[in-house]
Amino acid sequence: MNYDQIFEAAIDRLHAEGRYRVFIDILRNKGAYPNARCFHGHNGPKPITVWCSNDYLAMGQHPKVIEAMEEALHNVGAGSGGTRNIGGNTHYHIQLEEELADLHGKDSALLFTSGYVSNDATLSTLARILPGCIIFSDELNHASMIAGIRNSGCEKRVFRHNDVEHLEELLAAEDPDVPKLIAFESVYSMDGDVAPIHAICDLADKYNALTYLDEVHAVGMYGARGGGISERDEAAQRLTIVEGTLGKAFGVMGGYIAADQRIIDVIRSYAPGFIFTTSLSPVLVAGALASVRHLKQSSEERDGQQEAAARLKRLFAEAGLPVMQSTTHIVPLMVGDPIKAKRISDMLLAEYGVYVQPINFPTVPRGTERLRFTPGPSHDEAMMRDLTSALVEIWDRLELRKAA
Repeated sequence: MNYDQIFEAAIDRLHAEGRYRVFIDILRNKGAYPNARCFHGHNGPKPITVWCSNDYLAMGQHPKVIEAMEEALHNVGAGSGGTRNIGGNTHYHIQLEEELADLHGKDSALLFTSGYVSNDATLSTLARILPGCIIFSDELNHASMIAGIRNSGCEKRVFRHNDVEHLEELLAAEDPDVPKLIAFESVYSMDGDVAPIHAICDLADKYNALTYLDEVHAVGMYGARGGGISERDEAAQRLTIVEGTLGKAFGVMGGYIAADQRIIDVIRSYAPGFIFTTSLSPVLVAGALASVRHLKQSSEERDGQQEAAARLKRLFAEAGLPVMQSTTHIVPLMVGDPIKAKRISDMLLAEYGVYVQPINFPTVPRGTERLRFTPGPSHDEAMMRDLTSALVEIWDRLELRKAA
């Protein structure tokens, strides 16, 4: 058995399909985001503009966040010391969980090391605890949700994206006495569309199902205090569990769930992904705590980001670029071919100092490859016009308009 040959063939397939992922070597400039330096190449660091970060509101650069992290590092040191049960619990962790529970109008919250872990651990544990549970999953749910459902070993039913009629058909076909859980997202990050939360909750009420809402691309971004789409649409109180991240709009790292105290206690007590994992560093928790508290009080960052997204969509549309329809802060530009998407990304970085990664399968279905832009409150109009001009030049050079 030639193991090296098997591994090499696996990587060669990705190259042949145009799906091999390259990690760009960059450093952000503190206080100057979205400006950064790229170390890709042999001529030393080159100034670039970052257009694909999920630090949507630039909170990773906010003075309050940096100050809180520096203070925590000075006062308590770097690491957490272990799992929450063995040395890894701090007052910072407890404070942040209280703030997150309050953010979503729930009794309790529970921190995880990432949004991926919170989805995987919670969904897999819930379904194992509920005898004979069936999970109803939106077909475009994130890989972490799919992993959690798979790891639960329970029955699953996949409903067409945001299709409440199809969801009801599936719910109605099952035994009324069987435990049911509907898992879906609020903002779907590759298309930028939004789930009909109230309609799904209506079905949950009708068929006695629990609900699990992934708000990772919405927390901090929507609602008067950053509670997400569920706060904006006044639906938070109808949801059983709200899951979110601290690594996107809040600008730091980590994931969490918020629910009633009993459910939180079950996950805390049974989920291996929580029990056996070293807890988040108190330095990270302190930064996230400062960010959550700030965004509960300030809408300036949210307003600026929404204005930037609307402006970029308008500029792309006016230039005749294939911007996909989106009602959120996500600005996707359709390419439809993995090799071309990678080539456009490479040309933008090398020739224009624009950093945006191509989005290919399995993140999106084959044939829907795209560039995904996430303009923030610090991307000004001059940057957007330069970006649009660069894209128009590349589109014309590659004759993509003719292909369309």
